[in-house]
Amino acid sequence: MNPKLKLLREKAMRLPLTPGVYIMKNKSGDIIYIGKAKALKNRVSQYFGSDHNHSIKVRRMVENVDDFDYILVGSEFEALVLECSLIKLHNPKYNILLKDDKGYSYIRVAGEEWPVISAVLQKADDGAEYIGPYMSSASVRKTVDEANSVFHLPTCGKTFPCRTQRPCLNYYIKLCDAPCSGKITQAEYKKNADAALEFIRGGSREMLARLNREMTEAAERLEFERAAKLRDRIRSIEKINEKQVVVTEKDADCDVFAIADGPDKSCLNVLRFRKGRLVDGEYFYFESDTPQEARRELITSYYSIREDLPGEIFTDGDVADAALLEQWLGEKRGKRVYLSVPKRGEKLRLVEMCRKNASEKLFQRQGRVSKDNAALEELRELLGLKQYPDYIESYDISHTAGSDNVAGMVVFKNGKPFKSAYRKFAVRGFVGQDDYRSMAEVLERRFTEYLKQKDSGEGFGRLPDLILLDGGVGQVNAVRPVLDRLGINVPLFGMVKDDRHRTRAITGEGGEIEINSKRSAFTLVSSLQNEVHRFSVGYHHQKHTKSTFRVELTEIEGIGEKKAAALIKRFKTIRAIRAASVDELCEAEGISEKLARNIYDFYHAEEEEYED
Repeated sequence: MNPKLKLLREKAMRLPLTPGVYIMKNKSGDIIYIGKAKALKNRVSQYFGSDHNHSIKVRRMVENVDDFDYILVGSEFEALVLECSLIKLHNPKYNILLKDDKGYSYIRVAGEEWPVISAVLQKADDGAEYIGPYMSSASVRKTVDEANSVFHLPTCGKTFPCRTQRPCLNYYIKLCDAPCSGKITQAEYKKNADAALEFIRGGSREMLARLNREMTEAAERLEFERAAKLRDRIRSIEKINEKQVVVTEKDADCDVFAIADGPDKSCLNVLRFRKGRLVDGEYFYFESDTPQEARRELITSYYSIREDLPGEIFTDGDVADAALLEQWLGEKRGKRVYLSVPKRGEKLRLVEMCRKNASEKLFQRQGRVSKDNAALEELRELLGLKQYPDYIESYDISHTAGSDNVAGMVVFKNGKPFKSAYRKFAVRGFVGQDDYRSMAEVLERRFTEYLKQKDSGEGFGRLPDLILLDGGVGQVNAVRPVLDRLGINVPLFGMVKDDRHRTRAITGEGGEIEINSKRSAFTLVSSLQNEVHRFSVGYHHQKHTKSTFRVELTEIEGIGEKKAAALIKRFKTIRAIRAASVDELCEAEGISEKLARNIYDFYHAEEEEYED
């Protein structure tokens, strides 16, 4: 805990209830976090009060705060603008930061009268125009190559104007208009270069319509050579379009943001659509935070280092200060920007596609295979979970007419059995047959241990992402009060079987959820249900066998429950006890030579009678 917490809270309580930006600093005076507030006193004092509702990232930040400064502004919007500016200037450790330049590609346009278009990996302060950044360098190179090819622009690296006697091969195969040999005027070249940039920035649909009009007009004026050039250009663009994948039928420009949450890291995926086509995709890893605030920080950080803003931005959930963000983005773009969370239709499909990409990147980072990813993704969607169920605990009860009542707990980690975390429970709270009461007792014991060991973060000290009980809504209703009483907030569902003892559905307090249509999730849940059943039944058979052994051993004179248990512990089976000599029987705890003789005689009496 931060030793200065009390002093920091007292300072925070003296702040005014006005908009502003607060700047958190560590002992060295370094800025570690910058935030904005509608009312400084209320917002800053929250950091230094109870940390019960704080995310892990905020707790770490507060532990390192030694002091803070603040700047008053006139409105919450001004606070947002100032916050973005200061974050970009100082790059604080605990703000969600998205890197600029490194790892990105740009389209470079050099020269005013004779523009040359090329793909580069870094910006340079050379007076050239840069379009980007883009995540995919391969996509940038392909776009530049297509634009230069369609509009016959040079790629030789020469500086224009220049004059050579003969053009290169590209001229003869109709890939370049040879400005180096005077085959094209400067005005015509500039027009082609402008058209290439229009093609890069705006796509091809509007350009194709314009080129078709120009071709028709040229033919009507009997300019057949120009009309033929325009026809060839149209065909080249159409050929490129055939290779492109149309993602949405509408000609909309939009960016889509989605987050996949992991246990320690989350992944942001951004898909950028222009004229209905996916033109770029980016992903970033960051420490998990509250979703609404994380989306706000991510969006402001993303567009702080980019100029190309669309008219619509879709997200997979609510965004903190959405109205302020829309205002800031609109001023940055020069036009209205709409920020929304799609609920249905094609926009929702784009968000789901973006979220699945984020999940895949997160899974790859964790070293998982695609088959497991699909199962966990489907299960998350089916159950409406906020994050992927990487760590699933499942429970089942087993007994014989109420005797030797036991439970098994199995764990699936990253979609696979995690056998070192399996646990066995002997039901002790009552005698008889009551599956609901048994399940409640087992879950209470398990999570009571969690409260004792939670600082370790391992074994019982780790919370699962999902609990699945082998049983229906009755099991769920029996366990829910236990979790509520202990303050355990973990998704809880039951696994329902059909008449043939096969997995049929998942049930919760809201009713049954059919899973047959989701093949990957169905396979995962079936495997889990079969595994927990096998494990609990195996433990019951083991315990029941020992119980039967104990009953048989207590028939021997001088052997009670404790001594019977000691014999089973030492020899494991009745066969081993029957085969043991008197001296070997004495090795068991509490077994004297006299008792050993009684045991030996009990199992060998029939043999002696037969020999007689």
